[in-house]
Amino acid sequence: MREPMTSLRTAAPEEPPDQAERHRLTVIGGLAALSLDAMASVAYGPEAIVIVLAVAGGAGMGCTLPVTLTIAGLLAVLVFSYRHVIAAFPEGGGAYGVSKKYLGRRSALVAAASLIVDYVLNVAVSVAAGVAALTSAFPGLLPCTVWICLAVLALITAINYRGIAHSARLFIAPTVIYVGAIVLVIVVGLLRDSAVTVEQAHHQAQTLQSVGVLLLLKAFANGCAALTGVEAIANAVPSFKRPRVKRAQHAELALGGLLALMLVGIALLIEKFEIRPVEGVTVLSQVTEAAVGHGAGFYVVQFATVILLALAANTSFGGLPVLAQLLAKDNNLPHLFALRAERQVHRYGIGFLAVTAGILLAASNGDMNTLVPLFAIGVFVGFTLSQAGMVRHWLTERTPGWHGKLALNAFGAVLTAIAAVVVTATKFADGGWLILVALPLMVVLMEWVHRSYARIGDRLQLGRTPPPPRPRRSLVVVPIGGVSLLTQQALAAALSLGDRVVAVRVVHPDDEEENARFVAEWEAWAPDVELSLINDERRRLVEPIVEYVNDVRERHVFVLIPEVEPEHVWERVLQNQRGAVLSHALRRDTGSVVSRLRFPMDPHRENMKQCSTTSSAPSSSSPV
Repeated sequence: MREPMTSLRTAAPEEPPDQAERHRLTVIGGLAALSLDAMASVAYGPEAIVIVLAVAGGAGMGCTLPVTLTIAGLLAVLVFSYRHVIAAFPEGGGAYGVSKKYLGRRSALVAAASLIVDYVLNVAVSVAAGVAALTSAFPGLLPCTVWICLAVLALITAINYRGIAHSARLFIAPTVIYVGAIVLVIVVGLLRDSAVTVEQAHHQAQTLQSVGVLLLLKAFANGCAALTGVEAIANAVPSFKRPRVKRAQHAELALGGLLALMLVGIALLIEKFEIRPVEGVTVLSQVTEAAVGHGAGFYVVQFATVILLALAANTSFGGLPVLAQLLAKDNNLPHLFALRAERQVHRYGIGFLAVTAGILLAASNGDMNTLVPLFAIGVFVGFTLSQAGMVRHWLTERTPGWHGKLALNAFGAVLTAIAAVVVTATKFADGGWLILVALPLMVVLMEWVHRSYARIGDRLQLGRTPPPPRPRRSLVVVPIGGVSLLTQQALAAALSLGDRVVAVRVVHPDDEEENARFVAEWEAWAPDVELSLINDERRRLVEPIVEYVNDVRERHVFVLIPEVEPEHVWERVLQNQRGAVLSHALRRDTGSVVSRLRFPMDPHRENMKQCSTTSSAPSSSSPV
């Protein structure tokens, strides 16, 4: 008995391992690439709290620090929880990975949908906020808001197509300047006895409300916008250098520490300098002016804030492509999202994010206030599912110290669930209902993709061993238009594929002279290939060939469609698209294997190059 022959050939990697590792993130690079969303939220998180509490006057403003400390406490819970998520799910995915393992596939899809919505909105909101800060400084640019937004989005997209490590290196300097400037403002402000700027027109006429639980909950929910982006590092663990888990955990801890420091510090200065919301002036701007005056330090903070708000979109470019890759591997998104090019770039995930964010920016005219009500709802859904999943994790694993970790995650799940409900309720009428519609639609779409792949896998009998291959008789059909070098090369290719080759030509009974001339040319050529002339009185070109192929039932049928590949792109307009139309009809209406043979024209010799075969890419049709 003949032994089976097995040949193993290892394909050369796209990049050497050390080169691939070079395009991954360090701890500092991870902060620059994946935490800009959270860092930049310092510019609008405290303000979101102040705007709500200001309606209760001084009593309400006195709650700014307690609300901020509560948010900082929730931040600590999330940071330590996501450190555990990073260790438990080093392949990334964050809330999606946790939910898939411990809460079921449907919950995982809800978590994934919420993260996708948050990532897309983060890009749109960050770009719009950065451009809004720019147009506030230069009002003459206001009519060009949408175009500036799209230009900034295009720039960030182009940078990320260079690779996440490349983008991180570019963003390290702005991140360091921004964090350093904010910390300097906090330190200088705490050391001052009084504000540098004593005249502040912050008193606005308004109907005062009493401080109640609902007001505090709304302030808490608004301020939780500062927590968006905390999960991005856990979602993109594979983007870090080895040891990936340790580096990602260090980056998550550093993000939590810096964000808590800035949030609490800004809250202390708000109460110390009695900052109130003023139309047209941000709270961070007032705090900065009170701490360092209206000099160079003020403009450094403002300019750094503008840059960070615009670049905060980079968090999504680091997180969503990795999440999309995991979803694609689980057959919940098209598999093209799992493809990865050189420099560890997920091109399709980046492209999807850029296009959808661009549509949102264009639809909203680049108005940040139109997009903000949609922001942060989805992320709290993901937070809650992630925390609940980790509760199941500790109940299942019961590792040393699991009681404390379980209590921490359970408490975090309750807090984030409350925040999700409050944020949704308070922003429902402002556009939050769109998110409540989008999330189930995305889940339904991913379910449809999953079912489609399941049907394909069942048809291909994936996971089962097929019977051994055996040769079988085959018929190769070659539609031709005349006697030419194109016909000769197509028939030569066909003779190498099957044991019977038939050249097929559709003719009309009224064209007797033309038909006779063709037959004479064929007989003079004598290619030793069977010729079949199909009469069609209706002068159809596609249907007769489809009917001919369907009538051949006793053989495995191949159809080779010869086409000319023009030398120049513009020459395509000189050709008909008969090949594309015929290929589509044969694939739709027959069970044959269809290939389109493209013959490139050689500009230096009066013949054609060796043909190439394709079964998918559309090109030219029959010869001109």
